[in-house]
Amino acid sequence: MRIANLAGRLVLIEPGGDRAVDVERASGGRFGPDPQSVYDEWDAFRGWTATAAFDDASDVDADALGPVAPRPPQVFAIGLNYRDHAAESGMEPPSEPVVFTKYASSFTGPRGEVALSPGNVDWEVELVAVIGRGGHRIPESDGWDHIAGLTVGQDLSDRVAQFVAPPAQFGLGKSFPGFSPIGPSLVTADELRAHGLDPDDLELGCRVNGDTVQKGRTSSMIFAVPAIVAKLSAVVTLLPGDVVFTGTPAGIGAGMTPPRFLHDGDELATWCAGIGEMHHRFVARS
Repeated sequence: MRIANLAGRLVLIEPGGDRAVDVERASGGRFGPDPQSVYDEWDAFRGWTATAAFDDASDVDADALGPVAPRPPQVFAIGLNYRDHAAESGMEPPSEPVVFTKYASSFTGPRGEVALSPGNVDWEVELVAVIGRGGHRIPESDGWDHIAGLTVGQDLSDRVAQFVAPPAQFGLGKSFPGFSPIGPSLVTADELRAHGLDPDDLELGCRVNGDTVQKGRTSSMIFAVPAIVAKLSAVVTLLPGDVVFTGTPAGIGAGMTPPRFLHDGDELATWCAGIGEMHHRFVARS
């Protein structure tokens, strides 16, 4: 199953195609139009999609897509979750997840313009998981059962704001408007498997002005998605619709010699196998 946020309305994407139906209309009002609210009824929604009709499906306007979880109750981000990224950052691989948050006001969709912040703006491609079934103290073996689906995201980072003073301000430096794009759709683990893809081993990466700067596989994560679910829920209660950024592989601009950052007019393409691609253009702050 694949869902998306089309102009603020929840849509179900036709299997094997690019067309979609409006969920509220197709379900006769059983489910509302709000993309965020569906996670509160995730199990019932999954059941309905098995019999959903696509007679009224229409083409999806990619430029009208928004974030698949526009107002998550909680946002978690995992730092240094790839050994090669820890190495380029001059740090040892962590023995426990390094957890911080991004703020929901920074969320945006998979296409459009992003205003540059005053500091050095860096890219970080990430696999993003959305919680469909909440809980506390979830066993790692049950982790995938609590995931609604996966999408791709960017943990855009103002490195000046992030490291303006010790200790680092990860949340603030990564939460300027537009600094948390996710999309283009949310894809369930069984949908990925149906297309011969392993949700624990997806290729992802990003390009700046056509140059590949990051490319990795999620199987290289130190803490895989089920482990992250278990580690987070050992402390907090996860809620339906929570968003989890799972970390970035090597290739960030700050790790290059000399460092490379995003500038006015730069084009950033971000992709993950089986999920899709995002496109953003960066503009000077007015």
